[in-house]
Amino acid sequence: MAREATRLPVIVQSDRSVLLEVDNPHFEEARDFLLSFAELEKSPEHMHTYRITPLSLWNAAASGHTAPDVLTNLARLSRYPVPDTVRREIQEYMARYGRLKLLPATAGLVLHSSDATLITQLWRTEAVREHLAAQLDDHNLAVAEGHRGQVKQAIIRVGYPVEDLAGYVEGAHLPINLRTRTAQGRPFTVRDYQRDAVSAFHAGGGPRGGSGVLVLPCGAGKTIIGLAAMAALQTQTLILGTNIVALRQWRDEILDKTDLTPEQIGEYSGESKEIRPVTLATYQILCYRSARSDDYPHFGVFGARDWGLIIYDEVHMLPAPVFRITAEIQARRRLGLTATLVREDGLESDVFTLIGPKKFDVPWKVLERHGWIAEAECFEVRLDLPPDARLDYAVAGEREKFRVASENPSKLELLAKLVAAHHDDRVLVMGQYLDQLHAAADALGAPLITGRTPTAERQRLYDAFRDGEISVLVVSKVANFAIDLPEANVAIQISGTFGSRQEEAQRLGRVLRPKADGRPARFYSLVTRESKDQWFATKRQLFLTEQGYAYQILDAPELLELLAANGTAGATRSQTNKASLEPGDRVCR
Repeated sequence: MAREATRLPVIVQSDRSVLLEVDNPHFEEARDFLLSFAELEKSPEHMHTYRITPLSLWNAAASGHTAPDVLTNLARLSRYPVPDTVRREIQEYMARYGRLKLLPATAGLVLHSSDATLITQLWRTEAVREHLAAQLDDHNLAVAEGHRGQVKQAIIRVGYPVEDLAGYVEGAHLPINLRTRTAQGRPFTVRDYQRDAVSAFHAGGGPRGGSGVLVLPCGAGKTIIGLAAMAALQTQTLILGTNIVALRQWRDEILDKTDLTPEQIGEYSGESKEIRPVTLATYQILCYRSARSDDYPHFGVFGARDWGLIIYDEVHMLPAPVFRITAEIQARRRLGLTATLVREDGLESDVFTLIGPKKFDVPWKVLERHGWIAEAECFEVRLDLPPDARLDYAVAGEREKFRVASENPSKLELLAKLVAAHHDDRVLVMGQYLDQLHAAADALGAPLITGRTPTAERQRLYDAFRDGEISVLVVSKVANFAIDLPEANVAIQISGTFGSRQEEAQRLGRVLRPKADGRPARFYSLVTRESKDQWFATKRQLFLTEQGYAYQILDAPELLELLAANGTAGATRSQTNKASLEPGDRVCR
Protein backbone atom coordinates (compact mmCIF):
# COMPACT_ATOMS: atom_id res chain seq x y z
CA MET A 1 0.00 0.00 0.00
CA ALA A 2 2.84 2.39 0.88
CA ARG A 3 4.57 1.52 -2.39
CA GLU A 4 1.40 2.37 -4.33
CA ALA A 5 1.06 5.70 -2.49
CA THR A 6 4.47 6.80 -3.72
CA ARG A 7 3.11 6.65 -7.28
CA LEU A 8 0.27 9.08 -6.56
CA PRO A 9 0.84 12.48 -8.20
CA VAL A 10 -0.49 15.07 -5.72
CA ILE A 11 1.13 16.54 -2.61
CA VAL A 12 -1.05 18.91 -0.57
CA GLN A 13 0.82 21.26 1.76
CA SER A 14 -0.44 23.11 4.81
CA ASP A 15 -0.11 26.55 3.16
CA ARG A 16 -2.85 25.51 0.66
CA SER A 17 -0.33 24.97 -2.12
CA VAL A 18 -0.66 21.75 -4.09
CA LEU A 19 2.20 20.07 -5.96
CA LEU A 20 1.44 17.92 -8.99
CA GLU A 21 4.06 15.55 -10.40
CA VAL A 22 4.09 15.77 -14.18
CA ASP A 23 5.86 12.48 -14.92
CA ASN A 24 3.16 10.34 -13.33
CA PRO A 25 0.59 7.98 -14.87
CA HIS A 26 -2.22 9.79 -13.01
CA PHE A 27 -1.08 13.28 -14.08
CA GLU A 28 -3.88 14.11 -16.54
CA GLU A 29 -6.65 12.91 -14.24
CA ALA A 30 -5.20 14.89 -11.34
CA ARG A 31 -4.65 18.01 -13.48
CA ASP A 32 -8.28 18.11 -14.63
CA PHE A 33 -9.46 17.52 -11.07
CA LEU A 34 -7.30 20.31 -9.61
CA LEU A 35 -8.47 22.68 -12.34
CA SER A 36 -11.99 22.50 -10.88
CA PHE A 37 -11.11 24.05 -7.50
CA ALA A 38 -7.53 25.42 -7.52
CA GLU A 39 -5.43 27.90 -9.50
CA LEU A 40 -2.19 27.06 -11.27
CA GLU A 41 0.74 29.21 -10.09
CA LYS A 42 3.87 27.63 -11.60
CA SER A 43 4.48 24.96 -14.23
CA PRO A 44 8.16 23.98 -14.53
CA GLU A 45 9.10 20.69 -16.18
CA HIS A 46 8.58 18.19 -13.39
CA MET A 47 6.34 19.62 -10.67
CA HIS A 48 3.42 22.03 -11.10
CA THR A 49 2.23 24.22 -8.22
CA TYR A 50 -1.45 25.03 -7.61
CA ARG A 51 -3.00 27.28 -4.99
CA ILE A 52 -6.33 26.67 -3.25
CA THR A 53 -8.03 30.05 -2.71
CA PRO A 54 -11.41 31.08 -1.29
CA LEU A 55 -12.56 32.28 -4.73
CA SER A 56 -11.48 29.07 -6.45
CA LEU A 57 -13.46 27.07 -3.86
CA TRP A 58 -16.53 29.30 -4.19
CA ASN A 59 -16.49 28.92 -7.97
CA ALA A 60 -16.24 25.16 -7.46
CA ALA A 61 -19.23 25.22 -5.11
CA ALA A 62 -21.24 27.36 -7.53
CA SER A 63 -20.39 24.87 -10.31
CA GLY A 64 -21.95 22.03 -8.32
CA HIS A 65 -18.91 20.53 -6.58
CA THR A 66 -19.18 19.63 -2.90
CA ALA A 67 -16.53 19.61 -0.19
CA PRO A 68 -16.92 15.83 0.44
CA ASP A 69 -16.34 15.12 -3.26
CA VAL A 70 -13.30 17.41 -3.40
CA LEU A 71 -11.79 15.91 -0.26
CA THR A 72 -12.50 12.31 -1.29
CA ASN A 73 -10.81 12.74 -4.66
CA LEU A 74 -7.99 14.76 -3.16
CA ALA A 75 -7.27 11.96 -0.69
CA ARG A 76 -7.47 9.38 -3.48
CA LEU A 77 -4.84 11.20 -5.59
CA SER A 78 -2.57 12.46 -2.78
CA ARG A 79 0.75 10.81 -1.97
CA TYR A 80 0.53 11.84 1.68
CA PRO A 81 -2.46 12.54 3.94
CA VAL A 82 -4.10 15.89 3.25
CA PRO A 83 -3.15 18.25 6.12
CA ASP A 84 -6.01 18.70 8.55
CA THR A 85 -5.80 22.49 8.27
CA VAL A 86 -6.39 22.29 4.50
CA ARG A 87 -9.25 19.81 4.92
CA ARG A 88 -10.93 22.16 7.36
CA GLU A 89 -10.42 25.21 5.13
CA ILE A 90 -11.87 23.44 2.09
CA GLN A 91 -14.90 22.43 4.16
CA GLU A 92 -15.27 25.89 5.68
CA TYR A 93 -14.86 27.97 2.53
CA MET A 94 -17.07 25.77 0.38
CA ALA A 95 -19.71 25.84 3.13
CA ARG A 96 -19.69 29.63 2.97
CA TYR A 97 -21.28 29.50 -0.50
CA GLY A 98 -25.02 29.52 0.17
CA ARG A 99 -24.64 30.56 3.78
CA LEU A 100 -25.73 34.07 2.84
CA LYS A 101 -28.67 34.40 0.47
CA LEU A 102 -30.10 37.46 -1.21
CA LEU A 103 -33.88 37.01 -1.36
CA PRO A 104 -36.88 39.00 -2.60
CA ALA A 105 -39.13 40.57 0.04
CA THR A 106 -42.43 42.42 0.06
CA ALA A 107 -40.52 45.67 -0.13
CA GLY A 108 -37.09 45.37 -1.70
CA LEU A 109 -34.50 42.70 -0.96
CA VAL A 110 -33.24 41.00 2.18
CA LEU A 111 -29.94 39.39 3.02
CA HIS A 112 -30.74 36.17 4.89
CA SER A 113 -28.64 33.72 6.90
CA SER A 114 -29.49 31.06 9.45
CA ASP A 115 -26.33 32.20 11.27
CA ALA A 116 -27.43 35.05 13.55
CA THR A 117 -23.84 35.84 14.52
CA LEU A 118 -22.88 36.36 10.88
CA ILE A 119 -25.84 38.69 10.37
CA THR A 120 -24.74 40.74 13.39
CA GLN A 121 -21.15 40.81 12.12
CA LEU A 122 -22.23 42.16 8.72
CA TRP A 123 -24.54 44.75 10.26
CA ARG A 124 -21.61 46.05 12.31
CA THR A 125 -19.15 46.09 9.39
CA GLU A 126 -19.08 49.68 8.14
CA ALA A 127 -18.22 48.81 4.51
CA VAL A 128 -21.25 46.51 4.35
CA ARG A 129 -23.66 48.56 6.46
CA GLU A 130 -23.59 51.51 4.06
CA HIS A 131 -25.45 49.28 1.57
CA LEU A 132 -28.05 48.11 4.11
CA ALA A 133 -31.30 49.77 5.17
CA ALA A 134 -32.08 48.02 8.46
CA GLN A 135 -31.62 44.89 10.55
CA LEU A 136 -35.03 43.26 10.42
CA ASP A 137 -34.35 40.45 12.90
CA ASP A 138 -31.60 38.02 13.91
CA HIS A 139 -31.52 36.42 10.46
CA ASN A 140 -32.41 39.17 7.97
CA LEU A 141 -30.97 42.47 6.83
CA ALA A 142 -32.85 44.82 4.51
CA VAL A 143 -30.74 45.88 1.51
CA ALA A 144 -30.75 49.54 0.57
CA GLU A 145 -32.67 50.25 -2.62
CA GLY A 146 -30.46 49.99 -5.72
CA HIS A 147 -27.55 48.40 -3.82
CA ARG A 148 -27.98 44.77 -4.88
CA GLY A 149 -24.62 44.63 -6.61
CA GLN A 150 -22.73 46.85 -4.20
CA VAL A 151 -23.71 44.86 -1.12
CA LYS A 152 -22.46 41.64 -2.75
CA GLN A 153 -19.16 43.35 -3.58
CA ALA A 154 -18.76 44.62 -0.03
CA ILE A 155 -19.54 41.25 1.56
CA ILE A 156 -17.17 39.21 -0.60
CA ARG A 157 -14.39 41.60 0.40
CA VAL A 158 -14.89 40.60 4.04
CA GLY A 159 -14.72 36.93 3.10
CA TYR A 160 -18.21 35.72 2.26
CA PRO A 161 -19.87 35.06 -1.10
CA VAL A 162 -23.56 35.84 -1.48
CA GLU A 163 -25.84 33.44 -3.32
CA ASP A 164 -28.16 35.75 -5.23
CA LEU A 165 -31.67 34.25 -5.36
CA ALA A 166 -33.53 37.56 -5.66
CA GLY A 167 -34.73 36.83 -9.20
CA TYR A 168 -34.74 38.89 -12.36
CA VAL A 169 -37.07 41.02 -14.44
CA GLU A 170 -38.29 39.20 -17.54
CA GLY A 171 -37.56 42.11 -19.88
CA ALA A 172 -39.52 43.00 -22.99
CA HIS A 173 -40.64 39.92 -24.89
CA LEU A 174 -38.87 39.15 -28.15
CA PRO A 175 -39.65 35.95 -30.07
CA ILE A 176 -36.34 34.29 -31.03
CA ASN A 177 -36.11 30.88 -32.67
CA LEU A 178 -33.02 28.95 -33.70
CA ARG A 179 -32.96 27.62 -37.25
CA THR A 180 -32.49 23.95 -38.13
CA ARG A 181 -30.78 25.06 -41.33
CA THR A 182 -28.69 28.22 -41.45
CA ALA A 183 -29.56 31.10 -43.72
CA GLN A 184 -26.71 29.82 -45.90
CA GLY A 185 -28.43 26.45 -46.20
CA ARG A 186 -26.22 24.32 -43.92
CA PRO A 187 -27.69 21.96 -41.27
CA PHE A 188 -27.50 23.51 -37.82
CA THR A 189 -27.94 22.08 -34.36
CA VAL A 190 -26.75 23.08 -30.91
CA ARG A 191 -24.18 20.60 -29.59
CA ASP A 192 -24.89 18.70 -26.40
CA TYR A 193 -22.24 20.51 -24.34
CA GLN A 194 -23.57 23.86 -25.60
CA ARG A 195 -27.08 22.90 -24.49
CA ASP A 196 -25.68 21.80 -21.12
CA ALA A 197 -23.97 25.17 -20.73
CA VAL A 198 -27.22 27.04 -21.42
CA SER A 199 -29.11 24.78 -19.00
CA ALA A 200 -26.53 25.44 -16.29
CA PHE A 201 -26.98 29.18 -16.80
CA HIS A 202 -30.77 29.19 -17.22
CA ALA A 203 -31.59 26.65 -14.47
CA GLY A 204 -35.11 26.27 -15.80
CA GLY A 205 -35.79 29.98 -15.44
CA GLY A 206 -35.66 29.79 -11.64
CA PRO A 207 -33.84 32.14 -9.24
CA ARG A 208 -30.72 29.93 -9.19
CA GLY A 209 -30.25 30.67 -12.87
CA GLY A 210 -29.89 33.93 -14.72
CA SER A 211 -26.41 35.06 -13.77
CA GLY A 212 -23.11 33.34 -14.31
CA VAL A 213 -20.04 32.75 -16.42
CA LEU A 214 -19.60 29.93 -18.95
CA VAL A 215 -15.97 29.00 -19.63
CA LEU A 216 -15.18 27.26 -22.92
CA PRO A 217 -12.17 27.34 -25.25
CA CYS A 218 -11.90 29.57 -28.28
CA GLY A 219 -13.53 27.79 -31.21
CA ALA A 220 -16.01 25.88 -29.02
CA GLY A 221 -18.97 28.01 -30.12
CA LYS A 222 -19.53 30.49 -27.30
CA THR A 223 -21.55 32.66 -29.70
CA ILE A 224 -23.88 29.72 -30.36
CA ILE A 225 -24.33 29.36 -26.59
CA GLY A 226 -25.27 33.03 -26.43
CA LEU A 227 -27.85 32.58 -29.19
CA ALA A 228 -29.29 29.51 -27.45
CA ALA A 229 -29.58 31.51 -24.20
CA MET A 230 -31.46 34.24 -26.08
CA ALA A 231 -33.81 31.63 -27.55
CA ALA A 232 -34.39 30.14 -24.08
CA LEU A 233 -35.30 33.52 -22.58
CA GLN A 234 -37.21 35.07 -25.53
CA THR A 235 -36.33 38.59 -24.46
CA GLN A 236 -34.69 41.77 -25.72
CA THR A 237 -30.94 41.45 -25.34
CA LEU A 238 -27.92 43.74 -25.00
CA ILE A 239 -24.65 42.15 -26.17
CA LEU A 240 -21.34 43.74 -25.15
CA GLY A 241 -18.12 42.91 -27.00
CA THR A 242 -14.50 43.93 -27.43
CA ASN A 243 -14.60 45.64 -30.84
CA ILE A 244 -16.72 46.45 -33.88
CA VAL A 245 -15.47 43.50 -35.94
CA ALA A 246 -16.45 41.11 -33.13
CA LEU A 247 -19.91 42.70 -32.89
CA ARG A 248 -20.46 42.30 -36.62
CA GLN A 249 -19.52 38.65 -36.35
CA TRP A 250 -22.24 38.35 -33.70
CA ARG A 251 -24.66 40.06 -36.06
CA ASP A 252 -23.77 37.67 -38.88
CA GLU A 253 -24.26 34.66 -36.59
CA ILE A 254 -27.60 35.96 -35.32
CA LEU A 255 -28.90 36.45 -38.86
CA ASP A 256 -27.50 33.11 -40.04
CA LYS A 257 -28.78 30.95 -37.18
CA THR A 258 -31.93 32.64 -35.80
CA ASP A 259 -35.12 34.01 -37.33
CA LEU A 260 -34.36 37.59 -36.26
CA THR A 261 -34.30 40.16 -39.06
CA PRO A 262 -31.71 42.87 -39.77
CA GLU A 263 -34.21 45.50 -38.63
CA GLN A 264 -34.30 43.96 -35.15
CA ILE A 265 -30.52 44.21 -34.63
CA GLY A 266 -28.73 47.46 -33.81
CA GLU A 267 -25.08 48.44 -33.42
CA TYR A 268 -23.99 50.88 -30.73
CA SER A 269 -20.37 51.77 -31.37
CA GLY A 270 -18.12 54.62 -32.42
CA GLU A 271 -19.53 54.25 -35.94
CA SER A 272 -23.25 53.80 -35.24
CA LYS A 273 -25.75 54.55 -32.46
CA GLU A 274 -28.70 52.21 -33.08
CA ILE A 275 -30.85 50.94 -30.20
CA ARG A 276 -32.98 47.97 -31.28
CA PRO A 277 -34.48 44.85 -29.65
CA VAL A 278 -31.07 43.17 -29.93
CA THR A 279 -28.32 45.76 -29.56
CA LEU A 280 -24.60 45.10 -29.95
CA ALA A 281 -22.30 47.55 -28.12
CA THR A 282 -18.53 47.78 -27.68
CA TYR A 283 -16.84 48.09 -24.31
CA GLN A 284 -14.82 50.92 -25.85
CA ILE A 285 -17.83 53.16 -26.51
CA LEU A 286 -19.27 52.47 -23.06
CA CYS A 287 -16.04 53.61 -21.42
CA TYR A 288 -15.67 56.73 -23.52
CA ARG A 289 -15.72 60.12 -21.79
CA SER A 290 -14.22 63.40 -22.92
CA ALA A 291 -12.44 64.06 -19.61
CA ARG A 292 -11.52 61.92 -16.63
CA SER A 293 -13.78 63.97 -14.35
CA ASP A 294 -16.82 63.55 -16.64
CA ASP A 295 -19.54 60.93 -16.40
CA TYR A 296 -19.73 58.14 -18.96
CA PRO A 297 -22.28 59.48 -21.48
CA HIS A 298 -22.99 56.13 -23.15
CA PHE A 299 -23.93 54.24 -19.98
CA GLY A 300 -27.48 55.25 -20.92
CA VAL A 301 -27.60 52.28 -23.29
CA PHE A 302 -28.17 50.04 -20.24
CA GLY A 303 -31.49 51.76 -19.60
CA ALA A 304 -32.47 52.45 -23.19
CA ARG A 305 -34.70 49.36 -23.39
CA ASP A 306 -36.25 46.82 -21.08
CA TRP A 307 -33.44 44.31 -21.48
CA GLY A 308 -34.12 40.83 -20.18
CA LEU A 309 -30.57 39.61 -20.85
CA ILE A 310 -27.13 41.21 -21.03
CA ILE A 311 -24.36 39.12 -22.59
CA TYR A 312 -20.77 40.02 -21.76
CA ASP A 313 -18.60 38.51 -24.49
CA GLU A 314 -14.95 37.96 -23.48
CA VAL A 315 -16.00 38.80 -19.92
CA HIS A 316 -12.38 38.54 -18.73
CA MET A 317 -11.82 41.76 -20.74
CA LEU A 318 -14.69 43.64 -19.09
CA PRO A 319 -13.28 47.14 -18.39
CA ALA A 320 -13.31 48.24 -14.76
CA PRO A 321 -15.68 51.21 -15.37
CA VAL A 322 -18.37 48.84 -16.69
CA PHE A 323 -18.37 47.06 -13.32
CA ARG A 324 -19.90 50.27 -11.94
CA ILE A 325 -22.98 50.12 -14.13
CA THR A 326 -23.10 46.33 -13.82
CA ALA A 327 -23.50 46.78 -10.07
CA GLU A 328 -26.61 48.89 -10.74
CA ILE A 329 -28.42 46.50 -13.11
CA GLN A 330 -28.49 43.35 -11.02
CA ALA A 331 -32.17 42.75 -11.79
CA ARG A 332 -31.23 41.90 -15.41
CA ARG A 333 -30.06 38.42 -16.32
CA ARG A 334 -26.32 38.47 -17.00
CA LEU A 335 -24.34 35.94 -19.01
CA GLY A 336 -20.54 36.06 -19.19
CA LEU A 337 -18.73 34.16 -21.94
CA THR A 338 -14.97 33.56 -21.85
CA ALA A 339 -12.18 31.12 -22.58
CA THR A 340 -10.49 31.95 -19.28
CA LEU A 341 -11.55 33.56 -16.01
CA VAL A 342 -8.01 34.88 -15.58
CA ARG A 343 -7.89 38.67 -15.22
CA GLU A 344 -4.53 40.38 -15.04
CA ASP A 345 -6.05 43.23 -12.96
CA GLY A 346 -7.14 40.92 -10.14
CA LEU A 347 -10.87 41.70 -10.46
CA GLU A 348 -12.00 38.05 -10.59
CA SER A 349 -14.08 38.57 -7.43
CA ASP A 350 -15.99 41.40 -9.11
CA VAL A 351 -16.79 39.11 -12.04
CA PHE A 352 -18.01 36.55 -9.48
CA THR A 353 -20.30 38.99 -7.67
CA LEU A 354 -21.53 41.24 -10.49
CA ILE A 355 -21.75 38.95 -13.51
CA GLY A 356 -22.05 35.69 -11.59
CA PRO A 357 -20.05 32.66 -10.51
CA LYS A 358 -18.67 30.08 -12.91
CA LYS A 359 -21.58 27.83 -13.88
CA PHE A 360 -19.99 25.62 -16.52
CA ASP A 361 -16.64 24.71 -17.97
CA VAL A 362 -15.11 21.98 -20.10
CA PRO A 363 -11.36 21.31 -20.20
CA TRP A 364 -9.90 22.23 -23.58
CA LYS A 365 -8.40 18.78 -24.07
CA VAL A 366 -11.81 17.12 -23.65
CA LEU A 367 -13.21 19.08 -26.59
CA GLU A 368 -10.03 18.42 -28.56
CA ARG A 369 -10.42 14.69 -27.98
CA HIS A 370 -13.91 14.79 -29.46
CA GLY A 371 -12.87 16.87 -32.45
CA TRP A 372 -14.81 19.99 -31.50
CA ILE A 373 -11.59 22.01 -31.44
CA ALA A 374 -8.37 21.28 -33.32
CA GLU A 375 -5.46 19.43 -31.82
CA ALA A 376 -2.69 21.93 -31.17
CA GLU A 377 1.09 21.59 -31.05
CA CYS A 378 2.87 24.36 -29.12
CA PHE A 379 6.52 25.33 -29.53
CA GLU A 380 8.66 27.79 -27.60
CA VAL A 381 11.53 28.65 -29.93
CA ARG A 382 14.53 30.28 -28.26
CA LEU A 383 16.94 32.63 -30.00
CA ASP A 384 20.05 34.53 -28.92
CA LEU A 385 20.33 38.30 -29.01
CA PRO A 386 22.80 39.62 -31.60
CA PRO A 387 25.94 41.15 -30.01
CA ASP A 388 24.88 44.79 -30.48
CA ALA A 389 21.42 44.12 -29.02
CA ARG A 390 23.03 42.31 -26.06
CA LEU A 391 24.76 45.55 -25.13
CA ASP A 392 21.49 47.49 -25.42
CA TYR A 393 19.85 44.88 -23.17
CA ALA A 394 22.64 45.06 -20.59
CA VAL A 395 22.36 48.83 -20.10
CA ALA A 396 18.55 49.07 -20.34
CA GLY A 397 16.22 49.61 -17.37
CA GLU A 398 14.19 46.68 -16.09
CA ARG A 399 11.04 47.48 -18.09
CA GLU A 400 13.00 48.40 -21.20
CA LYS A 401 14.90 45.09 -21.05
CA PHE A 402 11.67 43.28 -21.89
CA ARG A 403 11.11 45.39 -24.98
CA VAL A 404 14.70 45.02 -26.21
CA ALA A 405 14.45 41.25 -25.83
CA SER A 406 10.95 41.12 -27.35
CA GLU A 407 12.08 43.04 -30.44
CA ASN A 408 15.13 40.85 -30.96
CA PRO A 409 15.95 41.38 -34.69
CA SER A 410 16.87 37.69 -35.01
CA LYS A 411 13.17 36.91 -34.67
CA LEU A 412 12.43 38.46 -38.09
CA GLU A 413 14.95 36.20 -39.83
CA LEU A 414 13.48 33.10 -38.18
CA LEU A 415 9.95 34.35 -38.87
CA ALA A 416 10.63 34.55 -42.59
CA LYS A 417 11.95 30.96 -42.60
CA LEU A 418 8.98 29.71 -40.60
CA VAL A 419 6.46 31.36 -42.90
CA ALA A 420 8.27 29.98 -45.94
CA ALA A 421 8.15 26.48 -44.41
CA HIS A 422 4.39 26.88 -43.92
CA HIS A 423 3.74 28.07 -47.47
CA ASP A 424 0.66 25.82 -47.79
CA ASP A 425 -0.91 27.01 -44.53
CA ARG A 426 -2.89 30.01 -43.29
CA VAL A 427 -0.53 31.87 -40.99
CA LEU A 428 -1.21 34.55 -38.38
CA VAL A 429 1.80 36.53 -37.15
CA MET A 430 1.02 38.14 -33.78
CA GLY A 431 2.90 40.74 -31.78
CA GLN A 432 2.84 43.56 -29.29
CA TYR A 433 5.06 46.35 -30.67
CA LEU A 434 4.04 48.33 -33.74
CA ASP A 435 7.55 48.97 -35.06
CA GLN A 436 8.28 45.24 -34.89
CA LEU A 437 4.96 44.41 -36.58
CA HIS A 438 5.58 46.88 -39.41
CA ALA A 439 9.04 45.40 -39.93
CA ALA A 440 7.56 41.88 -39.98
CA ALA A 441 4.87 42.85 -42.48
CA ASP A 442 7.44 44.51 -44.75
CA ALA A 443 9.79 41.51 -44.56
CA LEU A 444 6.99 39.08 -45.40
CA GLY A 445 5.17 41.26 -47.91
CA ALA A 446 2.03 40.65 -45.87
CA PRO A 447 -0.79 43.00 -44.82
CA LEU A 448 -0.85 44.37 -41.28
CA ILE A 449 -3.84 44.99 -38.99
CA THR A 450 -3.42 47.25 -35.94
CA GLY A 451 -5.70 49.41 -33.84
CA ARG A 452 -5.24 52.18 -36.40
CA THR A 453 -6.58 50.09 -39.29
CA PRO A 454 -10.08 51.34 -40.22
CA THR A 455 -12.87 48.88 -39.51
CA ALA A 456 -13.79 48.47 -43.18
CA GLU A 457 -10.17 47.66 -44.07
CA ARG A 458 -9.89 45.19 -41.19
CA GLN A 459 -13.03 43.43 -42.38
CA ARG A 460 -11.75 43.34 -45.97
CA LEU A 461 -8.46 41.76 -44.88
CA TYR A 462 -10.14 39.24 -42.60
CA ASP A 463 -12.49 38.25 -45.43
CA ALA A 464 -9.57 37.92 -47.86
CA PHE A 465 -7.78 35.68 -45.35
CA ARG A 466 -10.89 33.52 -44.88
CA ASP A 467 -11.35 33.22 -48.65
CA GLY A 468 -7.72 32.25 -49.23
CA GLU A 469 -6.83 35.37 -51.22
CA ILE A 470 -4.07 36.03 -48.70
CA SER A 471 -2.37 33.30 -46.65
CA VAL A 472 -0.32 35.39 -44.19
CA LEU A 473 -1.70 38.13 -41.98
CA VAL A 474 0.26 40.19 -39.44
CA VAL A 475 -1.87 41.36 -36.51
CA SER A 476 -1.45 43.35 -33.32
CA LYS A 477 -3.35 42.54 -30.13
CA VAL A 478 -6.57 43.87 -31.71
CA ALA A 479 -6.93 40.36 -33.16
CA ASN A 480 -6.54 38.62 -29.80
CA PHE A 481 -10.26 38.53 -29.10
CA ALA A 482 -13.44 37.31 -30.75
CA ILE A 483 -12.10 37.22 -34.30
CA ASP A 484 -13.37 34.24 -36.27
CA LEU A 485 -10.75 33.04 -38.74
CA PRO A 486 -11.61 29.34 -39.06
CA GLU A 487 -9.02 28.57 -41.77
CA ALA A 488 -6.05 29.80 -39.70
CA ASN A 489 -3.95 26.83 -38.65
CA VAL A 490 -0.57 28.37 -37.78
CA ALA A 491 0.06 31.18 -35.28
CA ILE A 492 3.51 32.71 -34.76
CA GLN A 493 3.88 34.97 -31.73
CA ILE A 494 6.84 37.32 -32.01
CA SER A 495 6.09 39.32 -28.85
CA GLY A 496 3.47 39.41 -26.12
CA THR A 497 2.07 41.55 -23.33
CA PHE A 498 4.46 40.78 -20.48
CA GLY A 499 3.11 37.70 -18.63
CA SER A 500 -0.50 37.84 -19.84
CA ARG A 501 -1.98 34.34 -19.50
CA GLN A 502 -5.25 35.43 -21.08
CA GLU A 503 -3.48 36.76 -24.17
CA GLU A 504 -1.58 33.49 -24.66
CA ALA A 505 -4.84 31.54 -24.46
CA GLN A 506 -6.63 33.86 -26.85
CA ARG A 507 -3.81 33.75 -29.38
CA LEU A 508 -3.75 29.98 -29.42
CA GLY A 509 -7.53 30.16 -29.74
CA ARG A 510 -7.24 31.90 -33.12
CA VAL A 511 -6.13 28.57 -34.67
CA LEU A 512 -8.31 26.09 -32.76
CA ARG A 513 -11.18 25.78 -35.22
CA PRO A 514 -11.24 22.14 -36.41
CA LYS A 515 -9.61 21.65 -39.81
CA ALA A 516 -11.36 19.71 -42.57
CA ASP A 517 -8.33 17.48 -43.15
CA GLY A 518 -7.80 16.84 -39.42
CA ARG A 519 -4.35 18.42 -39.34
CA PRO A 520 -3.20 19.89 -36.04
CA ALA A 521 -2.84 23.60 -35.38
CA ARG A 522 0.67 24.94 -34.78
CA PHE A 523 1.49 27.67 -32.26
CA TYR A 524 5.03 29.05 -32.22
CA SER A 525 6.24 31.53 -29.61
CA LEU A 526 9.58 33.13 -30.51
CA VAL A 527 11.46 33.95 -27.31
CA THR A 528 14.84 35.54 -26.59
CA ARG A 529 16.95 33.20 -24.48
CA GLU A 530 18.04 34.16 -20.93
CA SER A 531 16.09 37.40 -20.90
CA LYS A 532 12.97 39.04 -19.53
CA ASP A 533 11.24 37.81 -22.68
CA GLN A 534 11.87 34.18 -21.66
CA TRP A 535 10.84 34.84 -18.03
CA PHE A 536 7.51 36.41 -19.06
CA ALA A 537 6.92 33.67 -21.66
CA THR A 538 6.86 31.15 -18.81
CA LYS A 539 4.20 33.25 -17.06
CA ARG A 540 2.13 33.57 -20.23
CA GLN A 541 2.03 29.82 -20.69
CA LEU A 542 0.51 29.06 -17.28
CA PHE A 543 -3.16 28.90 -18.29
CA LEU A 544 -2.52 26.72 -21.34
CA THR A 545 -0.33 24.43 -19.25
CA GLU A 546 -3.25 24.06 -16.85
CA GLN A 547 -5.42 23.02 -19.79
CA GLY A 548 -2.98 20.28 -20.75
CA TYR A 549 -0.90 21.93 -23.47
CA ALA A 550 2.83 21.18 -23.38
CA TYR A 551 5.32 23.50 -25.05
CA GLN A 552 8.15 21.78 -26.88
CA ILE A 553 11.20 23.96 -26.25
CA LEU A 554 13.57 24.15 -29.20
CA ASP A 555 16.51 26.25 -30.27
CA ALA A 556 15.92 28.01 -33.58
CA PRO A 557 18.28 25.68 -35.52
CA GLU A 558 16.58 22.64 -33.99
CA LEU A 559 13.18 23.86 -35.17
CA LEU A 560 14.39 24.43 -38.72
CA GLU A 561 15.93 20.93 -38.77
CA LEU A 562 12.67 19.47 -37.50
CA LEU A 563 10.63 21.22 -40.17
CA ALA A 564 13.06 20.14 -42.89
CA ALA A 565 13.04 16.53 -41.70
CA ASN A 566 9.33 16.06 -41.04
CA GLY A 567 7.61 18.63 -43.22
CA THR A 568 5.20 21.16 -41.79
CA ALA A 569 1.98 19.26 -42.04
CA GLY A 570 2.93 16.71 -39.37
CA ALA A 571 1.08 13.49 -38.91
CA THR A 572 -2.58 13.91 -39.74
CA ARG A 573 -4.86 12.33 -37.21
CA SER A 574 -8.35 11.11 -37.85
CA GLN A 575 -10.71 13.03 -35.62
CA THR A 576 -14.27 11.87 -35.21
CA ASN A 577 -16.82 14.41 -34.00
CA LYS A 578 -19.11 12.96 -31.38
CA ALA A 579 -22.52 14.35 -30.62
CA SER A 580 -22.00 14.27 -26.87
CA LEU A 581 -19.34 13.99 -24.20
CA GLU A 582 -18.74 10.59 -22.71
CA PRO A 583 -19.58 9.87 -19.04
CA GLY A 584 -15.94 10.02 -17.95
CA ASP A 585 -15.41 13.55 -19.25
CA ARG A 586 -15.44 16.16 -16.50
CA VAL A 587 -17.87 19.03 -16.99
CA CYS A 588 -18.44 21.61 -14.24
CA ARG A 589 -21.83 23.18 -13.66
